[in-house]
Amino acid sequence: MPDTLPFEGLKVADFSWVGVGPITTKYLADHGATVVRVEANNPLDILRVAGPFKDGVPGPDRTQFFADYNTSKYGITLDLKNPAGIEVAHRLIAWTDVFAESFTPGTVDDLGIGYGTASSLNPSIIMLSTCLMGQSGPTASFAGFGFHAGAIAGYYEITGWPDLPPDGPWTAYTDTLSPRFLAVTLMAALDHRRRTGKGQYIDAAQLEMGLQFLAPQLIDHGLRGRSITRNGNRSDVMAPHGAFPCQGEDQWCAIAVENDRQWAGLRRAMGDSDWAKDERFDNAAGRLAHQDEIESMLSEWTHARTPRAVMDALLSEGVPAGVVQRSSDLQQDPQLAHRGFFRNLDHPEMGTVPYPGHQFRISGYDSGPRTPAPLLGQHNEYVLKEILGMTEEEMVDAVVAGAIA
Repeated sequence: MPDTLPFEGLKVADFSWVGVGPITTKYLADHGATVVRVEANNPLDILRVAGPFKDGVPGPDRTQFFADYNTSKYGITLDLKNPAGIEVAHRLIAWTDVFAESFTPGTVDDLGIGYGTASSLNPSIIMLSTCLMGQSGPTASFAGFGFHAGAIAGYYEITGWPDLPPDGPWTAYTDTLSPRFLAVTLMAALDHRRRTGKGQYIDAAQLEMGLQFLAPQLIDHGLRGRSITRNGNRSDVMAPHGAFPCQGEDQWCAIAVENDRQWAGLRRAMGDSDWAKDERFDNAAGRLAHQDEIESMLSEWTHARTPRAVMDALLSEGVPAGVVQRSSDLQQDPQLAHRGFFRNLDHPEMGTVPYPGHQFRISGYDSGPRTPAPLLGQHNEYVLKEILGMTEEEMVDAVVAGAIA
């Protein structure tokens, strides 16, 4: 293990909430940064009141949804509607290297902690503002969640089946995409500051970040004027391509045949079934033209076998295939276990629970997560005293004035 982690010494004030901001700062925290997560008792972060709750017992400190996004951080509660709370926020901003927020555009300015104030307190600060539509423009005030940004971006129009209404990708989709862009953007801003001494203001629209993953469809429309719509799990260039029913209740295996060689492998895995020898299926054009027939016959073969048996048989012939796993399956996945993906951490309220790690490994150090997510207000005293250097008298005055939410 090295003496220091990559972001050790980096100071982050995380005023964001729900998904995008906290996931972004989690990258920095898990890799060594000192991250202070700023919250309020009213309103609570939405994820603190959303399940799943440990043992099914609700509570703001019992939800793994919040816990997953806030590992390796310190937690403090501030009342940002109280001048005393804003005074503490100013001290935190003066201390930090990176200031992240995800309020509706204009809110931080109204509170007195906008970029103008932040840069006057800390000229080299890097401030990140992330919201659905960006800080300016006719729809800047549009408030919502990643579900809404995903719909506006166009994901819901292209996800689902042609004979059913738009279905959309599962979860608040842009919440899962945006942090990957933002973490890299922050690293670039930190490198720029290292070289020039200058800070940055980053205006990150989750809609625009989400559009990056629709680049092929946007290019297709720009070049050919073609607008795609819902087509189930089918592909324009591969067939068969989809999730096929397997033995057992609601068990599935995903299969994708990219070329003629893989089609030959699929035929061998099925024992060269008579139906698969049909010359109409020998090339991609023929398979694409007869997908209904192929899927019907292939489903009969998969339905007689377990998902794992289907996957193993196809992989042995070089055909891309994967068991459709549930979260409970992932907990037992031998590959994830081998790579130490899940980390068991001892949370003060929930006890020992598994936390997902990162989707990559870097030689020479362990990226974390290093500590469980904080309880609500768990580190109030530590942050005020040890991080911000407040005296006992200043701390008492702040509490009496209502700074601590």
